[in-house]
Amino acid sequence: MNSPTADASPVVDTRLIWAIALPAMVTNVATALIGVGDMWIVGRLGDAPTQGAVDIGAKLFATLFTVMNFLKTGTTGLVAQAGTRDGAGAQAQVLLKGLLVGLAIAALLLLAKPVLLPLLLDALGAEARVRSAAFVYADIRYWSAPAVMVNFALIGFLVGRRRMREVLAIEVFYNLLNVALGLWLALGLDWGIAGIGWSSFIAEFAKLAITGLLIWHLAGRDIRAALGAGAGISLKALRPFLSVNRDLFLRTVVLMVAIAALTRLGAERGPIVLAANGIIYQLFVLTALLLDGFENAAQVLNGERMGARDRPGFDAYIKALLWRGLGLAVLLCAFFALLAGPLIDSFAATEEVARVGREYAIWLAIIPLAGFAAFVYDGVFVGASWTRWLAVSMLGAAMLYAAALWLTWPLGNHGLWLSFTLFLAGRAAIQAVVVPRLSRRDF
Repeated sequence: MNSPTADASPVVDTRLIWAIALPAMVTNVATALIGVGDMWIVGRLGDAPTQGAVDIGAKLFATLFTVMNFLKTGTTGLVAQAGTRDGAGAQAQVLLKGLLVGLAIAALLLLAKPVLLPLLLDALGAEARVRSAAFVYADIRYWSAPAVMVNFALIGFLVGRRRMREVLAIEVFYNLLNVALGLWLALGLDWGIAGIGWSSFIAEFAKLAITGLLIWHLAGRDIRAALGAGAGISLKALRPFLSVNRDLFLRTVVLMVAIAALTRLGAERGPIVLAANGIIYQLFVLTALLLDGFENAAQVLNGERMGARDRPGFDAYIKALLWRGLGLAVLLCAFFALLAGPLIDSFAATEEVARVGREYAIWLAIIPLAGFAAFVYDGVFVGASWTRWLAVSMLGAAMLYAAALWLTWPLGNHGLWLSFTLFLAGRAAIQAVVVPRLSRRDF
């Protein structure tokens, strides 16, 4: 029995690719703007340590929750596969497993809070007044962990069922509510930084309520049936789900270590280079958020083709997504070739930072071309549940990255960005090499 959300035809549906990719791009950008909104609100308080505290807190939760994002990614791929292989009932079973694992992770995070939260604040260099204010913000927002973990599973379920418009609406609602609450609590009621923390906490649980109600409306009957059958409760039933998410967790950790190395080694070249690299990296993040739309499309569409054991359709979607990813990369390359300088100037705090940033702006035009395939292949590997090879490709690329950092050190900051570019390209190269072998094995 096939899910109504999946199409067994091997023909590439271009409109379907964009129907998944475009809302994912908008959702990614909208979600990223939540930190900008918090910083703008706290800026109205007129206190530099408080603004620094929100920045520290935002980085803390960006790190913590990004590491846990594997739960959403893993759920998406498995739901997409289940739709074409076994139907809507199997998708509900995947959701229940995701919810169970998410709640378990949240419980562990809350139990570790007395030790973990101070350690994270210390690791981010928060001191004196900044640390005190950051603790107020983080102590409140940390309690949203259960909602965040459950939301990862719920949103992953919706993405896996191609419900991208609903996901976009939910994320826009969440961001607008967070900003509105921040204005009211932090400024209107004069709660200060605590108001920023409570706005994030309330918005996260409101997102949980809205998403939960929507999913119950869409799949309540299947969820009740899965609950009645006790799906996903035993360790044996959970093992495949845990295996996929273990590999995705490892992949995410390696990626974050690579990004941390970029920041750390940039800092060794002085505060001006560090600031310039920070601007370039934030503009790269914008590129990544857009290219990630094709990763989402690959997770769903290649996951469905894997579930249907449709090798021609699977291969066709890889090619179609790579071509569209290349097209977007070329547009981004042209955009940054023309406008990287003015963009860097607008972010730079001083003329010296702007000058140094312009010196390395060429990498903003190179990175999209070197990295677009890695985003597509990441989605393909998640959709096909080739997560062990996904982790292997990340580890292999990290080894290349480490070697490149050592070899290109005499090139200065250009060597640092060259190494990061090779890290992205190397990951895609490893994945491209193993795809034919894995396809022959599984189809």
